Amino acid sequence: MIDTLKNKKKLVVLAGPTASGKTAAAIHLAHEFDGEIVSADSMQLYKYMDIGSAKPTKEEQAAAKHHMIDFLDPREPWSVAEYQKMAKETIADIFDRGKLPIICGGTGLYVNSILYEMNFTATPAQTDFRDKLKEAVETHGPEYVHAMLAEKDPEAAERIHPNNVKKVIRALEVIEEGDRIPEFSNSFVLCDDYECILTALTLDRPDLYDRINQRAELLMEMGLIEEVRGLLEMGLTEDDISMKGIGYKEVFGHLRGEYDMEETLELIRMNTRRYAKRQITWFKRYPGIQWFNISEYPSREAALEALTAYLRGKLS
Repeated sequence: MIDTLKNKKKLVVLAGPTASGKTAAAIHLAHEFDGEIVSADSMQLYKYMDIGSAKPTKEEQAAAKHHMIDFLDPREPWSVAEYQKMAKETIADIFDRGKLPIICGGTGLYVNSILYEMNFTATPAQTDFRDKLKEAVETHGPEYVHAMLAEKDPEAAERIHPNNVKKVIRALEVIEEGDRIPEFSNSFVLCDDYECILTALTLDRPDLYDRINQRAELLMEMGLIEEVRGLLEMGLTEDDISMKGIGYKEVFGHLRGEYDMEETLELIRMNTRRYAKRQITWFKRYPGIQWFNISEYPSREAALEALTAYLRGKLS
């Protein structure tokens, strides 16, 4: 353990696209640096959603202490503000016990909430404007207001799904008040509670897409459709935010008879590849982030050795 770690309050962020191997790498780093893992994944926090979220297995969770996973009922509301509060409390506890917090995940806004001082209550809702937007949804459908968002902020529209009507409306409210959407602002002040060492994993695009395709097949084999059926029996619907994740929303379509098995699988592959591309774009905007392209190393083990050596220098 590094003697000065607690005083300097350094933490490691391990980001990157889905299927890049972040979980295994974070477990390796936890062993190397006496660390504990804090998830920054917006799907893995839900209970009962183990397969589609690619949640760390019981064996992986036993191999290193994990926080912020498998605790939230998917029927309950949840926000980034709540994530930020709980994650910072968790980080403080890890520091207090003299260990290294390792933030691991691919949800950009969750990572932002740890890196930056973000005020989630700064912009009050505009009731009249919101009511007009809700009326537009009722009259023209969710795609109509999503198109409005795409015209005003294409980046936000790319990230927010058209069916996530609440988030689309909130984004339009922020724009109406003359502000940028918080997750895309460049004016945030870095959090001074600790020093963040930013790292990310990736692969050459063909290699990454191959891993994504293989993982989609594995999720199906593991019983993703049965998992979604169980969630339906619990009373969850497509309107629940927890059900809008990739894998879940496509299976809903399959269970309604819109897609056969192969079409469902291909949709999951395609949507995951698109999501991975957006994740890479998001994390490339972080100043000072150190990328490790696994495809450029002779083996995954060699890439982990390089990552470990880099962090050893930063943490010493």
